[in-house]
Amino acid sequence: MSKLNDLIEELCPNGVEYKALEFCCKNLDNKRKPVTKSDREQGEYPYYGANGIQDYVSNYIFDGTYVLVGEDGSVLTKSGTPMVTWAKGKIWVNNHAHIIEEIEGVSLRFLFHYLQTINISKLIHGNIPKLTGKDFKALEIPLPPLPIQEEIVRILDTFTELTTELTTELTARKKQYEYYENNIIFNQNYNNVMLNKVCNVNQGLQIPISQRKIESGENRYFYITVQFLKGTNELYYIENPASSVICECDDILVTRTGSTGKIITGVRGCFHNNFFKVNCFDTINKRYMYYVLKSKKIFDKMLRTASGGTVPDLPHGKFYKIEIPLPPLEEQQRIVDILDRFDMLCNDISQGLPAEIKARQQQYEYYRDKLLTFKNLDVES
Repeated sequence: MSKLNDLIEELCPNGVEYKALEFCCKNLDNKRKPVTKSDREQGEYPYYGANGIQDYVSNYIFDGTYVLVGEDGSVLTKSGTPMVTWAKGKIWVNNHAHIIEEIEGVSLRFLFHYLQTINISKLIHGNIPKLTGKDFKALEIPLPPLPIQEEIVRILDTFTELTTELTTELTARKKQYEYYENNIIFNQNYNNVMLNKVCNVNQGLQIPISQRKIESGENRYFYITVQFLKGTNELYYIENPASSVICECDDILVTRTGSTGKIITGVRGCFHNNFFKVNCFDTINKRYMYYVLKSKKIFDKMLRTASGGTVPDLPHGKFYKIEIPLPPLEEQQRIVDILDRFDMLCNDISQGLPAEIKARQQQYEYYRDKLLTFKNLDVES
């Protein structure tokens, strides 16, 4: 990055001027047009809202290169920065996203990167989170000379291109996984058997809140509930639960109510009565059973089999009657070996593509924040 340092030393050694965003771009908010879902005619042109593409429509109102920033609704990232989208070509934008385009002397791509560094949490207000046009236009932007903007963009785009390439690769691998899932598990040459021929299930327990512990400890097991599936931070532990409701990391849990048909493995704990634990017989490989149960075809079967009502329920009896393919054990292991490779590549957060994407994103954020921090010329002088 010596080139960038040389440019800064040559062109703005004492700092850079900061300006309100409205003086750094052209605001096109007055040209936006919202269209209700029922009035949209399906087509090929992206229809953008606060956090990206919402639909595809038959017409467009903008044709060019733009930066979109969420105005209301989904306007904040987890770090408190605005939702920023790069949009190019023929597009339609509703009134939930501010839209700006480039003016002479300011790189739009530079604005795209810089806007993602501004914490706007204190500007958001209302029952529906909103970044008003007034506050949006007043956001302060550093304006180094154009050659510096362009060099920063070149460096940061290198990281975003790497992330894009990896994300594209991940999408391709997931499609490959789906192909193998459909073609090697659901092979017409295999016999189908009902689940009651290859497993039985234990149902978990509803533990009263008074018996749940908020701290881990000896003989305490993490309490696995549907809230765990939703990613909440609400953690409870159960002391000395019955062995029938304990699961180890290699066990398979199936949600039977609420989020019916979801599969969990890799968790040690005591499970709620919204779950079944699947106990495999010797005729079926446990890992093969995992892949079968999490396949889209079997998931759809479980949803269709579940009793209706406000909260779908999958009783033992109906679960047991679901049919699955059962190849010989040797073939089951071959299928597991193939799907394990794709599963690691697509889902392993420590060594697969998701881990690589996360690392590249963190690298981008580090350099973005570092490169886009400038001395304020007015303050310094």
